[in-house]
Amino acid sequence: MGITKTKDQQRFQEMQLMIPKSDAKMYMSFIYVAFAALLIGGLMGLLQTLVRSGKFTLPFGIGYYQILTVHGVMLGLILTTYFIIGFQYALMGKTVGISQKQKKAAWASFWVMVTGTLLTSGTILLGKASVLYTFYAPLQAHPAFYFGLALLVIGSWISCFVNWRQLYVWKKKHPGEKSPLPAFMVVINMTMWFIATLGVASTVVIQFIPWSLGYAATIDVLISRTLFWYFGHPLVYFWLLPAYMAWYVIIPKIIGGKIFSDSLARMAFILFLFFSIPVGFHHQLTEPGISPTWKFVQVCLTFMVVIPSLMTAFSMFAVFEITGRKKGFKGLFGWFKHLPWKDVRFLAPFIGMVAFIPGGAGGIINASHQMNEVVHNTIWVTGHFHLTVATTVILTFFGISYWLIPHLTGRKLTPQINRLGIIQTIIWTVGMTIMSGSMHIEGLLGAPRRSAFSTYGGTAQAHEWAYYQLAQAVGGSILFIGIVLMVYIFIKLAFFAPRGNEAFPIAEEDANAQPTPMFLENWKLWVVITVALILVAYTIPFVDMIQHAPPGSPPFTMPIGNN
Repeated sequence: MGITKTKDQQRFQEMQLMIPKSDAKMYMSFIYVAFAALLIGGLMGLLQTLVRSGKFTLPFGIGYYQILTVHGVMLGLILTTYFIIGFQYALMGKTVGISQKQKKAAWASFWVMVTGTLLTSGTILLGKASVLYTFYAPLQAHPAFYFGLALLVIGSWISCFVNWRQLYVWKKKHPGEKSPLPAFMVVINMTMWFIATLGVASTVVIQFIPWSLGYAATIDVLISRTLFWYFGHPLVYFWLLPAYMAWYVIIPKIIGGKIFSDSLARMAFILFLFFSIPVGFHHQLTEPGISPTWKFVQVCLTFMVVIPSLMTAFSMFAVFEITGRKKGFKGLFGWFKHLPWKDVRFLAPFIGMVAFIPGGAGGIINASHQMNEVVHNTIWVTGHFHLTVATTVILTFFGISYWLIPHLTGRKLTPQINRLGIIQTIIWTVGMTIMSGSMHIEGLLGAPRRSAFSTYGGTAQAHEWAYYQLAQAVGGSILFIGIVLMVYIFIKLAFFAPRGNEAFPIAEEDANAQPTPMFLENWKLWVVITVALILVAYTIPFVDMIQHAPPGSPPFTMPIGNN
């Protein structure tokens, strides 16, 4: 035990060293793209809310669905994917290191992704791909849109292989030792991402590209949508797990505590790997062509993710209370009062944690067949996404940025920037509460999503919705102020803050925690179980879709209303 502790302490000391400038430049390249996407996508979101309020008309012939597509792609795909990969590269470089060959491959992943991003965003901005970020058939985009998507996915796959190789090389040098917890978490997330994106890559390459080029006259809509949602739901966990990484590993260090349980954290991530992928049918509950039995199976698997979510909540509040008690704070909630509320590195992620409570409750409603019938394809679902992704995930990413960016650029998080960050966090929280809350209420009143105000007509119901659309415009305007302020803070931290050495806050495990069982490092077992669950959930229904597809019939008769 003493030898293990010494090795852990030595490893922890090595993590405190600054990241080399050449490595930091590569990590920051991803984050630069992410914040550019934040500004562009945020502007499009503001325009959407103004159009839906009925008080604004888009100039220059720009279409509503054009800006809706830009908003979804820039924020849902570009911002998240680039920030996650940049953050995860930094975690891996800090904990297991990166070789020159791995760094070259990482740069290759960046340039392939950028090429795909430029193709995809270019076609959208030119009005050739107003197909939303779900790009459902029979909506058809310019072929360059699909080629860009394919390159974006391929570039992210290169990142997967780099991260896997990093951990493999480290384990070869440290036989018999448990891997660093951040590296373990990154590999889980990239394994999930790789398996999930096989679905979207397949539909893009095999179905959409030949169809858009004119080599195929029709496309099987049900199969294309099934392959998209095979990817679309784990995409949510690809967004969420990096936030969990920060909660488990970074936040304890920021508040002066330690990781509650290394074993619990690893088990939670393994369970997310199991139950995040074979659940896409809960986004297709109203679609024909899928057996109700298989929908029920996947809904049950969907609810299983409640377990690792509750494990995470328990772990985090255990960290908060134990840390407070050790510092001498007494009373039932003394530990809570003395959390570092004036430290934006803690405040922003904590508000993200709190937002995940109603966000998770909304997710249960969305995945429940009977309750889903009430909110299906209404703007309630949009409000749900803005609680989970745009609040829980994005606020945590902002919290990460306050220490990661100055660490990588050799600058300091000053008290002035910290105060600006707190203001930004409050602005974001107020704006999102107004906008997401009004979306949820309007959805319960039956207002459809993906529709501009002008399509509602002059009915009494439309007038009732109008109050909430105006509230969304107010909330969206507040949010855009928050975006501009966050971009300003980013520029300050990246280029103008005073020179210094900002810490990379990775916490140690609590000394009283139980030792981590080595079977948790059995990657072959976890991947086999994941694949087995996917085969059970998808094989028979997918074969049924192929066998019962109407041969040669056009896809345009199939229903379109879905998540």
